[in-house]
Amino acid sequence: MITSLLILFVAGYLLITLEHAIKINKTATSLITGIVCWAVYALSGADPEAVSHQLGEHLTGVAEILFFLLGAMTVVELIDAHDGFTLITDRISSRNTRVLLWVICLLTFFLSALLDNLTTAIVMVSVARKLVKNTEQRRVIAGMIIVSANAGGAWSPIGDVTTTMLWIGGQVTTINIIRELILPSLVALLVPLVILTMRYKADTQVATSSARQGISRPYVTPAARRERRIMLAIGLGGMVFVPIFKTFTHLPPYMGMMLVLGCIWVASEVLHSDKDEAERQKYTAAYALSRIDAPSILFFLGILLAVGALESTGILRALAESLSRSVGNLDLIILLIGAVSAVVDNVPIVAATMGMYDLQTYPADAKLWEFLAYCAGTGGSMLLIGSAAGVAVMGMERLAFGWYLRNISWLALIGYVAGALVYLAEFALSGH
Repeated sequence: MITSLLILFVAGYLLITLEHAIKINKTATSLITGIVCWAVYALSGADPEAVSHQLGEHLTGVAEILFFLLGAMTVVELIDAHDGFTLITDRISSRNTRVLLWVICLLTFFLSALLDNLTTAIVMVSVARKLVKNTEQRRVIAGMIIVSANAGGAWSPIGDVTTTMLWIGGQVTTINIIRELILPSLVALLVPLVILTMRYKADTQVATSSARQGISRPYVTPAARRERRIMLAIGLGGMVFVPIFKTFTHLPPYMGMMLVLGCIWVASEVLHSDKDEAERQKYTAAYALSRIDAPSILFFLGILLAVGALESTGILRALAESLSRSVGNLDLIILLIGAVSAVVDNVPIVAATMGMYDLQTYPADAKLWEFLAYCAGTGGSMLLIGSAAGVAVMGMERLAFGWYLRNISWLALIGYVAGALVYLAEFALSGH
Protein backbone atom coordinates (compact mmCIF):
# COMPACT_ATOMS: atom_id res chain seq x y z
CA MET A 1 0.00 0.00 0.00
CA ILE A 2 2.76 2.45 0.93
CA THR A 3 4.46 2.01 -2.43
CA SER A 4 1.16 2.41 -4.30
CA LEU A 5 0.33 5.63 -2.45
CA LEU A 6 3.76 7.10 -3.12
CA ILE A 7 3.56 6.24 -6.83
CA LEU A 8 0.07 7.74 -7.07
CA PHE A 9 1.08 10.92 -5.27
CA VAL A 10 4.28 11.45 -7.26
CA ALA A 11 2.48 10.71 -10.55
CA GLY A 12 -0.28 13.16 -9.66
CA TYR A 13 2.27 15.76 -8.67
CA LEU A 14 4.15 15.39 -11.94
CA LEU A 15 0.93 15.79 -13.93
CA ILE A 16 0.12 18.94 -11.94
CA THR A 17 3.51 20.47 -12.73
CA LEU A 18 3.09 19.53 -16.41
CA GLU A 19 -0.37 21.12 -16.59
CA HIS A 20 0.40 23.34 -19.57
CA ALA A 21 2.30 20.66 -21.49
CA ILE A 22 -0.41 17.98 -21.19
CA LYS A 23 -3.28 20.53 -21.36
CA ILE A 24 -5.13 19.05 -18.36
CA ASN A 25 -6.13 21.48 -15.62
CA LYS A 26 -4.25 20.87 -12.38
CA THR A 27 -7.49 21.05 -10.39
CA ALA A 28 -8.84 17.91 -12.08
CA THR A 29 -5.56 16.10 -11.49
CA SER A 30 -5.39 17.10 -7.81
CA LEU A 31 -8.98 15.98 -7.16
CA ILE A 32 -8.36 12.58 -8.79
CA THR A 33 -5.09 12.18 -6.89
CA GLY A 34 -6.66 13.05 -3.53
CA ILE A 35 -9.66 10.74 -3.91
CA VAL A 36 -7.70 7.80 -5.35
CA CYS A 37 -5.12 8.01 -2.54
CA TRP A 38 -7.87 7.66 0.07
CA ALA A 39 -9.52 4.88 -1.96
CA VAL A 40 -6.27 2.90 -2.03
CA TYR A 41 -5.89 3.41 1.73
CA ALA A 42 -9.48 2.27 2.34
CA LEU A 43 -9.07 -0.83 0.14
CA SER A 44 -5.73 -1.83 1.70
CA GLY A 45 -7.35 -3.84 4.48
CA ALA A 46 -7.41 -1.04 7.05
CA ASP A 47 -10.35 -0.76 9.45
CA PRO A 48 -13.09 1.09 7.49
CA GLU A 49 -14.30 2.94 10.60
CA ALA A 50 -10.78 4.11 11.41
CA VAL A 51 -10.24 5.32 7.81
CA SER A 52 -13.56 7.20 7.85
CA HIS A 53 -12.67 8.79 11.19
CA GLN A 54 -9.26 9.91 9.91
CA LEU A 55 -10.83 11.29 6.72
CA GLY A 56 -13.37 13.21 8.80
CA GLU A 57 -10.62 14.76 10.92
CA HIS A 58 -8.64 15.85 7.85
CA LEU A 59 -11.73 17.16 6.11
CA THR A 60 -12.52 19.40 9.08
CA GLY A 61 -9.13 21.09 8.80
CA VAL A 62 -9.34 21.30 5.01
CA ALA A 63 -12.84 22.82 5.15
CA GLU A 64 -11.64 25.55 7.52
CA ILE A 65 -9.01 26.60 5.00
CA LEU A 66 -11.36 26.44 2.01
CA PHE A 67 -14.16 28.42 3.68
CA PHE A 68 -11.64 31.04 4.76
CA LEU A 69 -10.32 31.39 1.21
CA LEU A 70 -13.85 31.47 -0.21
CA GLY A 71 -14.81 34.34 2.08
CA ALA A 72 -11.57 36.28 1.52
CA MET A 73 -11.79 35.98 -2.28
CA THR A 74 -15.41 37.17 -2.29
CA VAL A 75 -14.63 40.18 -0.08
CA VAL A 76 -11.79 41.21 -2.40
CA GLU A 77 -14.01 40.82 -5.47
CA LEU A 78 -16.69 43.02 -3.88
CA ILE A 79 -14.12 45.75 -3.16
CA ASP A 80 -12.81 45.49 -6.71
CA ALA A 81 -16.33 45.62 -8.20
CA HIS A 82 -16.73 49.02 -6.55
CA ASP A 83 -13.25 50.16 -7.74
CA GLY A 84 -12.28 50.50 -4.09
CA PHE A 85 -8.59 49.90 -4.76
CA THR A 86 -8.41 53.00 -6.96
CA LEU A 87 -8.57 55.07 -3.76
CA ILE A 88 -5.09 53.71 -3.05
CA THR A 89 -3.59 53.34 -6.50
CA ASP A 90 -4.70 56.72 -7.89
CA ARG A 91 -2.42 58.43 -5.40
CA ILE A 92 0.71 57.02 -7.00
CA SER A 93 2.53 59.41 -9.29
CA SER A 94 6.21 59.92 -10.03
CA ARG A 95 8.46 60.66 -12.98
CA ASN A 96 11.47 59.00 -11.39
CA THR A 97 11.84 55.27 -11.99
CA ARG A 98 13.61 54.70 -8.69
CA VAL A 99 10.90 56.46 -6.69
CA LEU A 100 8.14 54.71 -8.59
CA LEU A 101 9.79 51.32 -8.10
CA TRP A 102 10.06 51.84 -4.33
CA VAL A 103 6.52 53.18 -3.96
CA ILE A 104 4.97 50.30 -5.91
CA CYS A 105 7.04 47.63 -4.16
CA LEU A 106 6.45 48.91 -0.63
CA LEU A 107 2.74 49.41 -1.30
CA THR A 108 2.58 45.87 -2.68
CA PHE A 109 4.42 44.53 0.38
CA PHE A 110 1.98 45.99 2.91
CA LEU A 111 -1.15 45.60 0.80
CA SER A 112 -0.48 41.89 0.29
CA ALA A 113 -0.42 41.43 4.05
CA LEU A 114 -3.96 42.80 4.27
CA LEU A 115 -5.38 41.10 1.18
CA ASP A 116 -3.37 38.25 -0.28
CA ASN A 117 -0.32 38.14 -2.51
CA LEU A 118 -2.17 36.97 -5.62
CA THR A 119 -4.84 39.71 -5.55
CA THR A 120 -2.30 42.38 -4.66
CA ALA A 121 -0.01 41.36 -7.52
CA ILE A 122 -2.87 41.63 -10.01
CA VAL A 123 -3.93 45.05 -8.67
CA MET A 124 -0.38 46.46 -8.68
CA VAL A 125 0.47 45.20 -12.18
CA SER A 126 -2.67 46.97 -13.40
CA VAL A 127 -1.36 50.13 -11.72
CA ALA A 128 2.08 49.72 -13.30
CA ARG A 129 0.47 49.46 -16.73
CA LYS A 130 -1.10 52.87 -16.24
CA LEU A 131 2.09 54.48 -14.93
CA VAL A 132 4.87 53.02 -17.09
CA LYS A 133 5.09 53.19 -20.87
CA ASN A 134 8.49 51.57 -21.38
CA THR A 135 7.96 47.82 -21.79
CA GLU A 136 11.31 46.75 -20.32
CA GLN A 137 10.91 49.01 -17.28
CA ARG A 138 7.42 47.64 -16.71
CA ARG A 139 8.69 44.06 -16.89
CA VAL A 140 11.28 44.78 -14.21
CA ILE A 141 8.68 46.44 -12.00
CA ALA A 142 6.31 43.50 -12.59
CA GLY A 143 9.07 41.10 -11.56
CA MET A 144 9.65 43.04 -8.36
CA ILE A 145 5.90 43.09 -7.70
CA ILE A 146 6.08 39.28 -7.52
CA VAL A 147 8.94 39.46 -5.00
CA SER A 148 7.13 42.16 -2.99
CA ALA A 149 3.79 40.36 -2.93
CA ASN A 150 5.29 37.06 -1.78
CA ALA A 151 7.44 38.74 0.88
CA GLY A 152 4.48 40.76 2.12
CA GLY A 153 2.23 37.73 2.34
CA ALA A 154 4.68 35.65 4.37
CA TRP A 155 4.49 37.63 7.63
CA SER A 156 0.71 38.01 7.77
CA PRO A 157 -1.70 35.21 8.78
CA ILE A 158 -4.03 36.27 5.93
CA GLY A 159 -1.40 37.31 3.36
CA ASP A 160 -0.35 33.97 1.89
CA VAL A 161 -2.28 30.72 1.74
CA THR A 162 0.61 28.78 3.32
CA THR A 163 0.85 31.15 6.30
CA THR A 164 -2.95 30.96 6.55
CA MET A 165 -2.73 27.16 6.65
CA LEU A 166 -0.21 27.31 9.49
CA TRP A 167 -2.34 29.89 11.33
CA ILE A 168 -5.57 27.90 11.00
CA GLY A 169 -3.73 24.71 11.94
CA GLY A 170 -2.54 26.28 15.19
CA GLN A 171 1.15 26.19 14.28
CA VAL A 172 1.52 30.00 14.46
CA THR A 173 -0.34 32.81 16.23
CA THR A 174 -1.19 36.24 14.85
CA ILE A 175 0.91 38.62 16.93
CA ASN A 176 3.92 36.34 17.06
CA ILE A 177 4.11 35.63 13.31
CA ILE A 178 3.87 39.35 12.54
CA ARG A 179 6.50 40.26 15.13
CA GLU A 180 8.97 37.54 14.15
CA LEU A 181 8.67 37.63 10.36
CA ILE A 182 8.02 41.25 9.36
CA LEU A 183 11.71 42.19 9.47
CA PRO A 184 13.05 39.09 7.63
CA SER A 185 10.30 39.48 5.01
CA LEU A 186 11.08 43.17 4.59
CA VAL A 187 14.78 42.34 4.17
CA ALA A 188 13.84 39.76 1.51
CA LEU A 189 12.34 42.68 -0.43
CA LEU A 190 14.72 45.53 0.44
CA VAL A 191 17.96 43.73 -0.48
CA PRO A 192 16.91 43.04 -4.11
CA LEU A 193 15.24 46.46 -4.25
CA VAL A 194 18.45 48.26 -3.24
CA ILE A 195 20.50 46.26 -5.74
CA LEU A 196 18.02 46.99 -8.51
CA THR A 197 17.82 50.68 -7.61
CA MET A 198 21.55 51.06 -8.11
CA ARG A 199 21.17 49.66 -11.63
CA TYR A 200 18.61 52.31 -12.61
CA LYS A 201 19.34 55.83 -13.78
CA ALA A 202 17.82 58.35 -11.38
CA ASP A 203 16.47 60.56 -14.15
CA THR A 204 14.68 57.83 -16.11
CA GLN A 205 11.34 59.19 -17.23
CA VAL A 206 8.16 57.17 -17.18
CA ALA A 207 4.55 57.85 -17.96
CA THR A 208 2.80 58.99 -14.81
CA SER A 209 -0.76 59.20 -13.70
CA SER A 210 -3.40 60.35 -16.09
CA ALA A 211 -3.55 63.71 -14.38
CA ARG A 212 0.14 64.30 -15.08
CA GLN A 213 -0.30 63.35 -18.71
CA GLY A 214 -2.98 65.96 -19.14
CA ILE A 215 -5.69 63.34 -19.51
CA SER A 216 -8.65 63.77 -17.23
CA ARG A 217 -9.75 60.76 -15.23
CA PRO A 218 -13.26 59.44 -15.84
CA TYR A 219 -15.75 61.45 -13.81
CA VAL A 220 -16.83 59.73 -10.61
CA THR A 221 -20.01 60.89 -8.92
CA PRO A 222 -19.95 61.78 -5.19
CA ALA A 223 -22.21 58.79 -4.53
CA ALA A 224 -19.79 56.42 -6.28
CA ARG A 225 -16.85 57.86 -4.31
CA ARG A 226 -18.75 57.30 -1.09
CA GLU A 227 -19.52 53.70 -2.09
CA ARG A 228 -15.84 53.10 -2.86
CA ARG A 229 -14.77 54.43 0.52
CA ILE A 230 -17.37 52.43 2.41
CA MET A 231 -16.60 49.13 0.66
CA LEU A 232 -12.82 49.58 0.99
CA ALA A 233 -13.15 50.47 4.68
CA ILE A 234 -15.39 47.49 5.44
CA GLY A 235 -13.28 45.10 3.36
CA LEU A 236 -9.81 46.05 4.60
CA GLY A 237 -11.07 46.78 8.11
CA GLY A 238 -12.74 43.39 8.14
CA MET A 239 -9.54 41.63 7.05
CA VAL A 240 -7.69 43.25 9.95
CA PHE A 241 -10.58 42.32 12.28
CA VAL A 242 -10.42 38.57 11.50
CA PRO A 243 -7.29 37.80 13.60
CA ILE A 244 -8.72 39.95 16.43
CA PHE A 245 -11.99 38.00 16.26
CA LYS A 246 -10.09 34.70 16.49
CA THR A 247 -8.03 35.92 19.45
CA PHE A 248 -11.04 37.00 21.51
CA THR A 249 -13.55 34.28 20.60
CA HIS A 250 -11.12 31.37 20.00
CA LEU A 251 -13.34 30.40 17.07
CA PRO A 252 -11.75 29.22 13.80
CA PRO A 253 -10.61 32.06 11.47
CA TYR A 254 -13.16 31.17 8.79
CA MET A 255 -15.91 32.22 11.22
CA GLY A 256 -14.50 35.73 11.40
CA MET A 257 -14.03 35.86 7.61
CA MET A 258 -17.62 34.75 7.03
CA LEU A 259 -18.79 37.46 9.44
CA VAL A 260 -16.89 40.04 7.39
CA LEU A 261 -18.39 38.63 4.19
CA GLY A 262 -21.87 38.92 5.69
CA CYS A 263 -21.27 42.55 6.71
CA ILE A 264 -19.88 43.65 3.34
CA TRP A 265 -22.68 41.72 1.61
CA VAL A 266 -25.28 43.70 3.59
CA ALA A 267 -23.44 46.95 2.83
CA SER A 268 -23.49 46.22 -0.91
CA GLU A 269 -27.20 45.46 -0.80
CA VAL A 270 -28.03 48.66 1.12
CA LEU A 271 -25.81 50.90 -1.04
CA HIS A 272 -27.50 49.77 -4.26
CA SER A 273 -31.04 49.18 -3.03
CA ASP A 274 -32.38 52.06 -5.12
CA LYS A 275 -30.92 50.77 -8.41
CA ASP A 276 -32.74 48.51 -10.85
CA GLU A 277 -31.85 44.83 -11.07
CA ALA A 278 -29.61 45.10 -14.16
CA GLU A 279 -27.60 48.03 -12.77
CA ARG A 280 -27.24 46.46 -9.34
CA GLN A 281 -26.15 43.04 -10.63
CA LYS A 282 -22.39 43.68 -10.91
CA TYR A 283 -22.24 45.01 -7.34
CA THR A 284 -23.87 42.00 -5.70
CA ALA A 285 -22.13 39.33 -3.66
CA ALA A 286 -23.70 36.69 -5.93
CA TYR A 287 -21.86 38.22 -8.89
CA ALA A 288 -18.64 38.40 -6.86
CA LEU A 289 -19.00 34.72 -6.00
CA SER A 290 -19.26 33.93 -9.71
CA ARG A 291 -15.95 35.70 -10.33
CA ILE A 292 -13.78 34.11 -7.63
CA ASP A 293 -11.16 31.53 -8.53
CA ALA A 294 -13.21 28.43 -7.66
CA PRO A 295 -10.81 26.00 -9.44
CA SER A 296 -8.03 27.07 -7.06
CA ILE A 297 -10.22 26.25 -4.06
CA LEU A 298 -10.93 22.78 -5.47
CA PHE A 299 -7.22 22.38 -6.28
CA PHE A 300 -6.41 22.95 -2.60
CA LEU A 301 -9.09 20.43 -1.65
CA GLY A 302 -7.56 17.70 -3.82
CA ILE A 303 -3.98 18.39 -2.74
CA LEU A 304 -4.79 18.59 0.96
CA LEU A 305 -6.77 15.34 0.76
CA ALA A 306 -3.84 13.58 -0.92
CA VAL A 307 -1.41 14.88 1.69
CA GLY A 308 -3.87 13.82 4.41
CA ALA A 309 -3.81 10.25 3.09
CA LEU A 310 0.01 10.21 3.25
CA GLU A 311 -0.10 11.57 6.79
CA SER A 312 -2.70 9.04 7.97
CA THR A 313 -0.61 6.12 6.71
CA GLY A 314 2.53 7.37 8.44
CA ILE A 315 4.45 8.07 5.23
CA LEU A 316 5.13 11.71 6.07
CA ARG A 317 6.42 10.87 9.54
CA ALA A 318 8.81 8.36 8.01
CA LEU A 319 9.93 11.01 5.50
CA ALA A 320 10.63 13.47 8.33
CA GLU A 321 12.75 10.90 10.13
CA SER A 322 14.61 10.12 6.92
CA LEU A 323 15.36 13.82 6.33
CA SER A 324 16.55 14.22 9.90
CA ARG A 325 18.97 11.32 9.44
CA SER A 326 20.29 12.37 6.03
CA VAL A 327 20.41 16.17 6.40
CA GLY A 328 20.43 16.52 10.15
CA ASN A 329 20.05 20.28 10.52
CA LEU A 330 16.36 21.26 10.75
CA ASP A 331 17.04 24.85 9.64
CA LEU A 332 18.72 23.57 6.49
CA ILE A 333 15.79 21.22 5.83
CA ILE A 334 13.29 24.12 6.02
CA LEU A 335 15.57 26.30 3.88
CA LEU A 336 15.62 23.55 1.23
CA ILE A 337 11.83 23.18 1.46
CA GLY A 338 11.52 26.90 0.67
CA ALA A 339 13.82 26.50 -2.33
CA VAL A 340 11.80 23.50 -3.56
CA SER A 341 8.63 25.61 -3.35
CA ALA A 342 10.04 27.67 -6.23
CA VAL A 343 9.75 24.59 -8.43
CA VAL A 344 6.58 22.99 -7.12
CA ASP A 345 3.48 24.50 -5.50
CA ASN A 346 4.09 25.61 -1.92
CA VAL A 347 0.63 24.52 -0.69
CA PRO A 348 1.31 20.75 -0.78
CA ILE A 349 4.88 21.36 0.40
CA VAL A 350 3.64 23.12 3.54
CA ALA A 351 0.77 20.66 3.99
CA ALA A 352 3.26 17.78 3.85
CA THR A 353 5.60 19.50 6.32
CA MET A 354 2.68 20.05 8.71
CA GLY A 355 2.09 16.30 8.52
CA MET A 356 5.77 15.47 9.01
CA TYR A 357 6.17 17.37 12.27
CA ASP A 358 3.55 17.36 15.03
CA LEU A 359 2.44 20.06 17.48
CA GLN A 360 3.43 17.94 20.48
CA THR A 361 7.09 17.98 19.47
CA TYR A 362 6.98 21.44 17.91
CA PRO A 363 4.29 23.53 19.68
CA ALA A 364 2.67 26.71 18.36
CA ASP A 365 5.14 29.47 17.43
CA ALA A 366 8.08 27.10 17.48
CA LYS A 367 11.06 28.09 15.35
CA LEU A 368 10.22 25.36 12.81
CA TRP A 369 6.80 26.84 11.98
CA GLU A 370 7.94 30.46 11.84
CA PHE A 371 10.87 29.64 9.57
CA LEU A 372 8.64 27.45 7.40
CA ALA A 373 6.17 30.34 6.96
CA TYR A 374 9.00 32.61 5.83
CA CYS A 375 10.73 30.11 3.52
CA ALA A 376 7.56 28.77 1.87
CA GLY A 377 6.17 32.28 1.42
CA THR A 378 9.24 33.93 -0.08
CA GLY A 379 10.95 30.94 -1.73
CA GLY A 380 8.44 30.89 -4.58
CA SER A 381 9.78 34.22 -5.86
CA MET A 382 12.96 32.56 -7.12
CA LEU A 383 11.19 31.20 -10.19
CA LEU A 384 8.37 32.69 -12.25
CA ILE A 385 6.23 29.57 -11.79
CA GLY A 386 6.99 29.29 -8.08
CA SER A 387 3.96 31.17 -6.79
CA ALA A 388 0.39 32.01 -7.73
CA ALA A 389 1.39 35.69 -7.89
CA GLY A 390 4.18 34.83 -10.33
CA VAL A 391 1.92 32.82 -12.60
CA ALA A 392 -0.70 35.61 -12.63
CA VAL A 393 1.83 38.32 -13.45
CA MET A 394 3.42 36.09 -16.10
CA GLY A 395 0.08 35.94 -17.88
CA MET A 396 -0.70 39.64 -17.52
CA GLU A 397 2.69 40.97 -18.65
CA ARG A 398 3.69 38.04 -20.87
CA LEU A 399 6.89 37.53 -18.89
CA ALA A 400 9.14 34.79 -20.22
CA PHE A 401 10.56 32.17 -17.86
CA GLY A 402 14.10 32.78 -19.16
CA TRP A 403 13.81 36.56 -18.85
CA TYR A 404 12.71 36.27 -15.22
CA LEU A 405 15.52 33.81 -14.51
CA ARG A 406 18.13 36.24 -15.87
CA ASN A 407 16.77 39.45 -14.39
CA ILE A 408 14.82 38.70 -11.20
CA SER A 409 15.56 35.17 -9.93
CA TRP A 410 19.07 35.96 -8.71
CA LEU A 411 17.78 39.03 -6.90
CA ALA A 412 15.01 36.98 -5.27
CA LEU A 413 17.56 34.34 -4.22
CA ILE A 414 19.80 36.95 -2.56
CA GLY A 415 16.78 38.41 -0.77
CA TYR A 416 15.59 34.95 0.30
CA VAL A 417 18.93 34.06 1.86
CA ALA A 418 19.34 37.51 3.44
CA GLY A 419 15.91 37.34 5.05
CA ALA A 420 16.56 33.80 6.28
CA LEU A 421 19.84 34.91 7.90
CA VAL A 422 18.05 37.84 9.55
CA TYR A 423 15.41 35.50 10.99
CA LEU A 424 18.04 33.04 12.30
CA ALA A 425 20.00 35.93 13.81
CA GLU A 426 16.82 37.31 15.41
CA PHE A 427 16.05 33.90 16.88
CA ALA A 428 19.58 33.45 18.21
CA LEU A 429 19.63 36.93 19.80
CA SER A 430 16.20 36.50 21.39
CA GLY A 431 17.53 33.48 23.29
CA HIS A 432 14.43 31.31 22.72
